[in-house]
Amino acid sequence: MAVEVFAEATVGRTFSEGDALAGQVTLALLKETTVESLFVKAKGDADVRWTKKSGDRTHTYHEHKRYFKLKQFLIPEDRKDTVIPQGIHIYKFSFNIPTGSMPSSFKGNHGKIVYKLEAKLSRSWRMDQTVEKDICFVSKCYPNLGSLMLRQVGSTKKEMGLFSKGQVHMDVIVDKCAFYPGESIPILAKINNSSSSEMIPKFSLIQDVVYHANGSTRHQSNVILKVVDNSIKSQTQKDVRCAIPIPRDQMATIQNCDIISVTYTLKVCVII
Repeated sequence: MAVEVFAEATVGRTFSEGDALAGQVTLALLKETTVESLFVKAKGDADVRWTKKSGDRTHTYHEHKRYFKLKQFLIPEDRKDTVIPQGIHIYKFSFNIPTGSMPSSFKGNHGKIVYKLEAKLSRSWRMDQTVEKDICFVSKCYPNLGSLMLRQVGSTKKEMGLFSKGQVHMDVIVDKCAFYPGESIPILAKINNSSSSEMIPKFSLIQDVVYHANGSTRHQSNVILKVVDNSIKSQTQKDVRCAIPIPRDQMATIQNCDIISVTYTLKVCVII
C-alpha cells in the first residue's frame, strides 16, 4: 500500500513556491572598513552522488539540478570602494521565490535537495567572507491530492506450505493515503486464519528513496516504524486495528524531482 507523507509548514520557519523570503544581514565592524560589495543569494539545488567499484576502477555517478538562483546587492559592486564606518549596520533584503513545482527539502545518504541563503562580503586584498543559512522548503505541489484522500484496500490469500496446512486470507483497509508528520495511520486488518498454525500480524511503514544519475539508479529502503500485534490462533477470524505514528520530523514524499524520489509504503504481513 502506498502512503503519501506531506511536509507540514510552520509559518515563519518554512517557505513554499511563490512565497516572499525576507530578512536582514548585520555587519558588525570594529573599525572603518572599505567594502567592494555585499550581496545575498537565494538558491535551490538538488544534488546526487555515489560511487561504485568495478574491479580496480571506481566510477562516480553524479547529477545536479538547479531550481532557482536569485541575487540582490546590498552594497553594489559598481560603486567601486564603499567606506563603511565603525559600528553595527543592518541591510534588509527581500526575494520572491519563483512559482512552479519544486520539491521539498531533503537530505539522504546519496543526495540532497537544499534551499539556502548566502551572504557574501567582498573587500580589496582580503578573503571574501560568506555566511550560509539553510531554508526549510515545503512544496505545495501535490498531484492528484483528491484521490489520495480516498480509502485504500488491499487483499491477499496464501496457501500454507510444508509446516502448516490450510490458508490465510487478509484484507487491509486504510481510510486515506495522505498524512502529515505527527499524524497516525489507522489500519484495519481483517484476518481469517484458516490454517493449522498461529500467526502474528506485523505492520511496517517503509521509506523508499531512489537516486538517479548518469542513466543509473541507486535504491535505499528504510523501515520508519513497525508494530507487532498479538497472535491469532488457528481457525480464527479476527479484526486487528493498529495505528502507526508518523514521526514529526519525517521527510515528505517527493515525486516532483528528476533525480531524487521519496515514497512510502505500508506493509502488512503475518508471521507464522
